[in-house]
Amino acid sequence: MSENVISRNKPETTLLNNFKKMVLALQHLIAMFGATVLVPILTGFDPSVALLAAGLGTLIFHLCTNGKVPVFLGSSFAFIPVILTVKELYNGDLAYAQGGIVIAGLIYVLMSFLVKKIGMDRIKKYLPPQVVGPMIIGIGLNLMPTALDMASGNYVTAAITLGIALIINFKGKGFIKQLGILIAVVSGYIISLSLGLIDTNVISSAPIVAIPTFNLPKFDIGAIAIIAPVVLAVFMEHLGDITTNGQVVGKNFIENPGLNRTLLGDGLATTVAAFIGGPANTTYGENTGVLAITKNYDPSILRLAAVFAIALGFISKIGSVLTTIPEPVMGGISLMLFGMIALVGAKTIKSSEVKFNWKNTMVIGTILLLGLGSGIIESKFGITLGISVNDTISVSGLSFAAIVGMLLNAILNGNGEQ
Repeated sequence: MSENVISRNKPETTLLNNFKKMVLALQHLIAMFGATVLVPILTGFDPSVALLAAGLGTLIFHLCTNGKVPVFLGSSFAFIPVILTVKELYNGDLAYAQGGIVIAGLIYVLMSFLVKKIGMDRIKKYLPPQVVGPMIIGIGLNLMPTALDMASGNYVTAAITLGIALIINFKGKGFIKQLGILIAVVSGYIISLSLGLIDTNVISSAPIVAIPTFNLPKFDIGAIAIIAPVVLAVFMEHLGDITTNGQVVGKNFIENPGLNRTLLGDGLATTVAAFIGGPANTTYGENTGVLAITKNYDPSILRLAAVFAIALGFISKIGSVLTTIPEPVMGGISLMLFGMIALVGAKTIKSSEVKFNWKNTMVIGTILLLGLGSGIIESKFGITLGISVNDTISVSGLSFAAIVGMLLNAILNGNGEQ
């Protein structure tokens, strides 16, 4: 009798679990959507292709990392300046920028083999908690101005959205707590709709289904020379994102599945994106923030979100609904997402019991000062703290801070001891 009851309930349980996964995947889709479509809007690529490329890139990444890392890949902001430079030099032909991005992705692939050759033991000694912690704090805090700019359109709507998300995060229980982001965004959307802040004509005029504008790359040594050096900067971005993701989940993804595999996934995803007419891909802090809030680290949910993104590349009607989500609503949610990332960095330092001697204090302070203060120094004194690669590429801000911090720690602490 009991076996019959179990057999009858099992399909219902499976159906409920699948529904929960779909809703959680939708949260990740909403978190990445704004930034992923903004890059092609700013550079001239087709947003539908960018969504398709993000979904494909995420699945490629998960394949390369054995499905272990709960990461979503979206359009990279680091490539925007060089894409615009190449676009101008080649009379608006983005195919040459695609060619440069293809090569940049292949360089990433070569770097993955180099990392495997060097070995993780040598790499790990450069990434002790006193380096990793402030790097993560810097990632979160550096994203805060972006969230504030988004919220500036309507601080009231942003504050209400943020408030709802915080209340659910601290007071909610069970599955409702995991849906805090989605509930807050829907609430903010309804409020904005009632205030007349949303243009519904965009939704009604959009076709139900549309084929994205695919475009093949063209290769020219000049365009490649402009774009390829960006890899130097995005390598540090990748390292910080994967480290942050691991700290949120409680696993060392740099060691298992390995930095070489995450680099391989990122590189192949970027190459494939450029081949079909999209911008470069990169790991997204927005989705790591979702992980930190929901405490659900199932990588299959990110893969489902990737499938949704691919579908959105063709289903214009749904995509148009997401494009009408007001920036203040996403700004309010982003403040929470990015704040959670910064908190993860602080927890990393605390849980690792880093000794606050003068050496470690020097390392932590240097990373935070360079990572957070470089923008202020540049705006106030006109001094750029970084490494210039050519006229359009420079490694500055957090990437430069991470490089200096790792080297300083190696000099002061030698083998990376705390």
